[in-house]
Amino acid sequence: MAKLKKSFFCRNCGYESTKWVGRCPACGEWNTFVEEVVTKEPTHPAHRSGRSDNRPIPVREIEHQNFTRIDLGNGEVNRVLGGGLVPGSIILLGGEPGIGKSTLSLQLALKATDLKTLYVSGEESPHQIKMRAERIGISNDACLVYSETNLENILTQISQQMPDLVIIDSIQTIHTDTIDSSPGSVSQIRECAALLQKYAKQNRTSIVIIGHITKDGIIAGPKILEHIVDVVLQFEGDNNNVYRILRSIKNRFGATFEIGVFEMKYEGLIEVSNPSEILLSHYDEPLSGIAVGAAVDGARSYLIETQALVSTAAYGTPQRSATGFDSRRLNMLLAVLEKRVGLKMYQKDVFLNFAGGFKINDTGLDAGIIAAILSSYFDRPLDPKCCYAGEVGLSGEIRPATRSEQRISEAARLGFHRIVVSGYLRKTLPNPPKGIEIIYVNKLDELARILFRSAES
Repeated sequence: MAKLKKSFFCRNCGYESTKWVGRCPACGEWNTFVEEVVTKEPTHPAHRSGRSDNRPIPVREIEHQNFTRIDLGNGEVNRVLGGGLVPGSIILLGGEPGIGKSTLSLQLALKATDLKTLYVSGEESPHQIKMRAERIGISNDACLVYSETNLENILTQISQQMPDLVIIDSIQTIHTDTIDSSPGSVSQIRECAALLQKYAKQNRTSIVIIGHITKDGIIAGPKILEHIVDVVLQFEGDNNNVYRILRSIKNRFGATFEIGVFEMKYEGLIEVSNPSEILLSHYDEPLSGIAVGAAVDGARSYLIETQALVSTAAYGTPQRSATGFDSRRLNMLLAVLEKRVGLKMYQKDVFLNFAGGFKINDTGLDAGIIAAILSSYFDRPLDPKCCYAGEVGLSGEIRPATRSEQRISEAARLGFHRIVVSGYLRKTLPNPPKGIEIIYVNKLDELARILFRSAES
């Protein structure tokens, strides 16, 4: 007879303890332990001493297997996965509520015409899924819809139908009968993910798992969930903006931190193959406070419009607001401007924004941000055909941005005439592309002097 036992689990890493503790001994987080009821099945001595035909073998004796990646019919998703879906892989897709996880997953299931797919939903009825499919406007008879939350029933249907691709929406709603805790608990998520992984590896069936995220922006459930799966994808974006970013955080079969860009419309998520076109605005006349920065995210380069507004502080404490950018780094850049250039930033309110609602973590955009701030400070527009790429240090030096050659090529491709980069690249850069002038700058004060000179020329 199975024994009922109460255990305490860490919501962050899944560490199990017999009693409640304030700080997790494994991950060091505070107040993360929750009590759950688990069932311990008795273990027969024969099970502990059971024999297996599996044995360790040298690497040279392992048979090499050639596999072909599966084309999902979506160029952006294929890009993030590293060229397509690997058979037998298990993928975790996380994102905020309403960001478009279910829409993207259903589009993949309906668009993969050469694949037999099984869409398992624990949150929506088949009628609700039908309504979304009609709105998307994609039809595929090879896509099966199954509304179920019991993992044993799901695995039975997978074994009977033998699909090429399985989509689970979502892991927080699935439960197994071997554990008595409620769906969404740490033990349920961990056990369900482990059983799905075991089935995927044994039968070479690709499985996509949708997971919710917490208020801190991390995937809900134990941290071990991200270790179990092969690929972790994060769906990012602002509900007030139409653009979404699919970011690869972990990928055992490709590059990490690769991104895919989508536009959310009524008919679903539309691929954006050239993000630079949507991130650059076109004005009839030049405006102050606008600069174009050359950014790189993962292996993808694009140009993005940086918008800054500098105004006299109406109250005692100046305001600092950054949308899509780290506010602490903005304060650092303003301090460098005040110290190295002599601007009285302590008397100014500074507001920073990026076109499209994008979140930027690239330090190579420091030069573009500084250029936009200076343009707004003096209320003078910059050269609309000049972009900027460089990292600003505390001493006021402009250091080379990563993948500078890629940034220069993207600027030249979009018809920009000039690009400002670090002077340290003068000896390392090869011959620049035709039609673009490279301006080398070593110090921040040099950048301030040439900004408006280039605009006038």
